[in-house]
Amino acid sequence: MNRYSAFGLLRGALNGQKHWQPAWRDPEPKAHYDIVIIGGGGHGLATAYYLAKVHGLKNIAVLEKGWIGGGNTGRNTTIVRSNYRQKPLHDLFEFGLKLWHNLSDELNYNVMFSPRGAMFLGHSDADMVKLAERGDAMRCDGIDADLMTRDEVAKLEPLLDMSRSARFPIEGGLIQRRGGTARHDAVAWGYARGADSFGVDIIQKCEVTGFVRDGDAVVGVETTRGRIGAGRVGICVAGHSGHVAGLAGLKLPVESQTLQAMVTEGVKPMINSVIMSQSLHCYISQSDKGGIVFGGDPDNWPSYAQRGHPMVMEGAIAQGLALVPALSRLRMVRTWSGVTDMSFDGAPIIGETPVRNLYLNGGWCYGGFKATPASGWTYAHTLATGSPHALNAPFALERFMRGATIDETGTGPMPNSR
Repeated sequence: MNRYSAFGLLRGALNGQKHWQPAWRDPEPKAHYDIVIIGGGGHGLATAYYLAKVHGLKNIAVLEKGWIGGGNTGRNTTIVRSNYRQKPLHDLFEFGLKLWHNLSDELNYNVMFSPRGAMFLGHSDADMVKLAERGDAMRCDGIDADLMTRDEVAKLEPLLDMSRSARFPIEGGLIQRRGGTARHDAVAWGYARGADSFGVDIIQKCEVTGFVRDGDAVVGVETTRGRIGAGRVGICVAGHSGHVAGLAGLKLPVESQTLQAMVTEGVKPMINSVIMSQSLHCYISQSDKGGIVFGGDPDNWPSYAQRGHPMVMEGAIAQGLALVPALSRLRMVRTWSGVTDMSFDGAPIIGETPVRNLYLNGGWCYGGFKATPASGWTYAHTLATGSPHALNAPFALERFMRGATIDETGTGPMPNSR
């Protein structure tokens, strides 16, 4: 793999851009791999990358039924943060946030990580108490969190409606200044390029249609491109986790729902941070191209459709306009949806399944993109060693049998699980 550099750009300017190589190969599947990862999104590719780089495993395949970056990795609002209250969650996401800060250098690929700050707004005294509790829990573990007054919020985001007659009065906020956004497509492409450089086979247009069993163990997968043997198989398919696990006879505590987002025309900088809310189902940021990115609630009914629903879209826009009235002058350019796997406690599932040699990484609800590096690192450890990493041990599937759920809000997967 040729390293990208300023000298490479200069060389391209002189030779008509003829020296560039494909970012990754397009190999034919082999008969057998030590590890097969189902799902070529950010989590699956990151897992393959860390399996190869950290654990030295090379005989690995990533099977993607579509194309790299065509699933949830390219269908999210790009938010990156670790400001969770519960220790298992903020430990995992904080580990990932530290990886995010050096990810472009690590992958030799610009993932356009922008630590502009991730701010939760409080709209009542009760909200501010909750934000203070969250901030205290984070700071106890050495994670940055600053409670903000109304004046500080207004200084950071002057276009917010700070009037006392606002539909959603703002009492203050909680900011994690190291949080921000990253370019979702670039994350998938960077991990794909990195994994390929270590010899990982990335096989696109290869849908898994079943599992090959030997007694109580999985020993391979059936695909649209033939049977592929495997020592271990890792499921990493986001909103399709329930469907793929069902091919092995498993019923997961997840429900697939669509989560939509939208973007406006590009404008000059007007949103300085990532704006979220303790009580509302709306989050707002501005992309590097100038578009204002909105996100909202999931549709709250089972669906695999990768398209938005007008009712949910209208609700998110109404809340966004109430917070930042100036956005009403902008034209919406497009909307999209991803299929999320909503776990019953709002926390991910990473680890073994009851079927031997079959592992699961799913149940990320709204929080999958920000977890990409941490998910890949810990899942790679689990697949390589057969044992959970310390950071993903609390997220085992069997926690639901023990009643040891990890519920950030106390009410299930609610909006601030984003």
